[in-house]
Amino acid sequence: MKLVIAVVQDKDSNRLSNALIQEGFRATKLASTGGFLKAGNTTFMIGIEDERIPDVMKVIKNNCKIREQLVTPVSPMGGSTDSYIPFPVEVQVGGAAVFVVPVERFEHY
Repeated sequence: MKLVIAVVQDKDSNRLSNALIQEGFRATKLASTGGFLKAGNTTFMIGIEDERIPDVMKVIKNNCKIREQLVTPVSPMGGSTDSYIPFPVEVQVGGAAVFVVPVERFEHY
């Protein structure tokens, strides 16, 4: 048995949740926040048998898309900010960061 932990952008959360249910996967959703953009994410925790890992990975991949987004960098904390002019920068957001970890023991009450 494995635990799949998938961190996805909030924009993909509902679509992924519906797809997981449709394919018969049970998941726990947790609200989370990304450290880089300080934006909302959703973390899915999915307990799954080893042989179903490729299936759940396919569902995640098909429902979490990478997209471009313009962000304005935060002004520097030290020194003078008088001459600092933030210019928007295009970064990639979305997609999914997926971790698959072994489960030593599982119990359901």
